[in-house]
Amino acid sequence: MIFAASRALECASRAGADEVEVYCTTDRSVSIATKLEQIEYASESLTRGIGIRAIVAGAVGFASTNDEKTIKHASELAVTSARASLPDPDWSSLPTRSTYPAVHGVFDSDIAAIKLSRCVELAVEMIRGVTSTGATPTSGGLAVSTGTSHIINTNGIEHTEEGTSISAFIECIVKDGAGISTAYDFDVSRSLDIDAFEVGRRAGELAKQSLHGGSIETKKMMVLFGPLAIADILEYTFIPSLSADNVQKGRSMLSEIGAEVGAGELNITDDGLRRCGIGTAQADDEGTPSQKTTILRDGILEGHLHDAYTAGKADADTDTDIVSTGNAVRSGYGATPAIGVRNLVFEYPASDVVAETKSGVLIHSVIGAHTANQYSGDFSIEARNSFLVENGVVTKPIKSLMIAGNIFDLLKKIDGAGTDVRAVGEIIVPTLRVSDVQVVG
Repeated sequence: MIFAASRALECASRAGADEVEVYCTTDRSVSIATKLEQIEYASESLTRGIGIRAIVAGAVGFASTNDEKTIKHASELAVTSARASLPDPDWSSLPTRSTYPAVHGVFDSDIAAIKLSRCVELAVEMIRGVTSTGATPTSGGLAVSTGTSHIINTNGIEHTEEGTSISAFIECIVKDGAGISTAYDFDVSRSLDIDAFEVGRRAGELAKQSLHGGSIETKKMMVLFGPLAIADILEYTFIPSLSADNVQKGRSMLSEIGAEVGAGELNITDDGLRRCGIGTAQADDEGTPSQKTTILRDGILEGHLHDAYTAGKADADTDTDIVSTGNAVRSGYGATPAIGVRNLVFEYPASDVVAETKSGVLIHSVIGAHTANQYSGDFSIEARNSFLVENGVVTKPIKSLMIAGNIFDLLKKIDGAGTDVRAVGEIIVPTLRVSDVQVVG
């Protein structure tokens, strides 16, 4: 892979590129799908490819290939694409060579060596976890990945990373007379420490607890958003506004540094160095060293998330020194980098928020967050596996519940957080209690 990257860099440079970046990945993955109480399929694959980004007079071209025999053609195609594109007056340069910090907990040799048969066993354990509660599994899956990435550019960057991950999820259903209830749960980790049986058991228990739900009147009330629920909402409303690209294009509600964005004790950081984090690595996908970036401090907006392009553009437009925050991420070798979160961590003084709630509703997960307006932050979602909270105790399940609101209003109304901090992918968040939320019964 390193030899192939060097060859691509040389070919694109010879073809006339002013700057060249080559990004290579090799990924061994195992995928298991379950249906009812059976393994639907199990597969193992090895993916390898190279993406070449070439810059000519400020214009950017890109090409990729998964065949080393076509590296020369792909490199020249990236240069041809750049020449056919209009120069970008805001282009600064690719990142330059730097030193990289140490990170921990991102590679597990047990995952790297895992056999397909063991992955099947884990999926079966997850099914057993559901059936142990009396619930019936409907669908699920388990995915294991061991990947290596290598990035090299004409500004002196040459860096290799290795990482592992495992994720598991399952959905289930419970029927009791005329009552029907569903639920799901999942877990994700960089190490082989997932308790697959427990993932299934939690889903089954939640489905059982949600049976025979009652109704609730439409009104404004206290809402406790569980980690899965609030993370889903944040992904489609709040996170897009953190991107410096959206800020620079006028598509973000968070343009004013120093503005009051959240509750007074709310702190939000994006931490590319977090131990065992799903988004943790020594460098981002452009080769910029990872860092911990403060987004909100005591509810006040302190910064945005940058890649090399937006940092160069902002630096040229302001008197302050703006640099990349290490937030360039890619979906694979066949994609150019875009701004994304690494490990977005929410912190608020923790307590037993359920016990402290006299009257409210607890929501475990939501449906429809992807339909939210990512620019305004408005959302209208259906709550799933919801329960009344009365005098500090979780009581009756609620059959149907809608929540309508705006993420930026919601963040300002946070007045409590639980101790149940959970990593929902790249979002690390506890249950958040929010006052005066519109609930539609």
